Amino acid sequence: MNNNQQIALDNDGKSIWKFLAGEMKPRGKWFTPFNIISVPIILLGLALIVIRFWKGLGEVSNVTQEVPWGLWKGFNVVTGVAFAGGAYVLTFMVYILNMRKYHSIIRVTVLNGFLAYAFYAGALVLDLGRPWHIFNPIIGNSFGASSVLFLVAWHFLLYMVAQLIEFSPTIAEWLGARSAHKILSGMTMAAVIFGITLSMLHQSGLGALFLMAKEKIHPLWYNEFIPVMFLVSSIFAGLSMVIFEGSISDKAFFDQISEKNKQAQKSIIHGLSKICAGTMFAYFFLQLLVFIHGQHWDLLNTGMGHWFLLEMLGFVLFPMILFFVSYRNNNITMIKIAAFLTMIGVIMNRLNVSIIGYRWDAAVRYVPSWMEVIVALTVIFIQIWIFRWVINRMPVLRDSPSWAKEHK
Repeated sequence: MNNNQQIALDNDGKSIWKFLAGEMKPRGKWFTPFNIISVPIILLGLALIVIRFWKGLGEVSNVTQEVPWGLWKGFNVVTGVAFAGGAYVLTFMVYILNMRKYHSIIRVTVLNGFLAYAFYAGALVLDLGRPWHIFNPIIGNSFGASSVLFLVAWHFLLYMVAQLIEFSPTIAEWLGARSAHKILSGMTMAAVIFGITLSMLHQSGLGALFLMAKEKIHPLWYNEFIPVMFLVSSIFAGLSMVIFEGSISDKAFFDQISEKNKQAQKSIIHGLSKICAGTMFAYFFLQLLVFIHGQHWDLLNTGMGHWFLLEMLGFVLFPMILFFVSYRNNNITMIKIAAFLTMIGVIMNRLNVSIIGYRWDAAVRYVPSWMEVIVALTVIFIQIWIFRWVINRMPVLRDSPSWAKEHK
């Protein structure tokens, strides 16, 4: 059997098309709480997306010339990319530092990161007044090669390619493509190194975009170290998402996880909590230095100042202490609570920089329309549906076939 025949056939000898058609059939229960909530929102969101491209951005969004960045950029892109940071952090830990105990969650983390980037790039297209301009950095049409946005655009594209290569051995195992699996597995290390470099650059690059809006962002959130803050916060944001997503996967995909990996989950969560506590301490210390240097004490006794204190004390300092205490006491439940609070804090910070604290002194403030909220949720729900489809069919959480282990 040649390589093409091998890829085109599964273990039962069926053609690849029949195999794929069979894989497209739904599995499991349909009437679950998630399905009942997500399906109507997705259908409504898809209709609103059609209206957005048919009649224009203004038909569904409240963005203006003065405030061009709306919920889709601020929440789906700027915030979502931070939560996808777990992929580059874990690949660095597993493949570069050789921390093998985290290997069992590497595939699900890379999958989550790849889907996040793919869908949040889609959300970026939705928020562009002229969506076809998304191709300008690629085709070389009226762009500035020295601009931060040009770099971020190429980092996004190349990092998605790198993540797809990292995940491709899983697809090859699903298709039973042994020769392709061997080739793709040999490309993993190069893709990981390339991907880590790109991810670190664009995590900080997103922050660098806001350096151009000094007069528009509230002084409590603007500083010249925003790129560093975005990079550091992406570490504990991504790992908190790994803890949160792993807690849900343990229940939703319980039958997919081997007994060995189930027993390793507590040790993995325990180890990630230590990293979260350390990076959150670095982040909080940097924020404190920046605040003291900026001499913004008079702003603390204002509405925005109180909101800033809530973010820093309630959703950075407090979960940081929780992570530290729970690590010392090996309290897994407390670690999960700390991860959830950290995620709220990251959402607050990214929205404060991109939306809430942006043009905070304008006479008419930007408030997202209900249609923007529905579309933002639609992007997330479709991502979860595809994530679930992949988990139920490919060896992401479950063990690889025996033949694939020879290529590792």
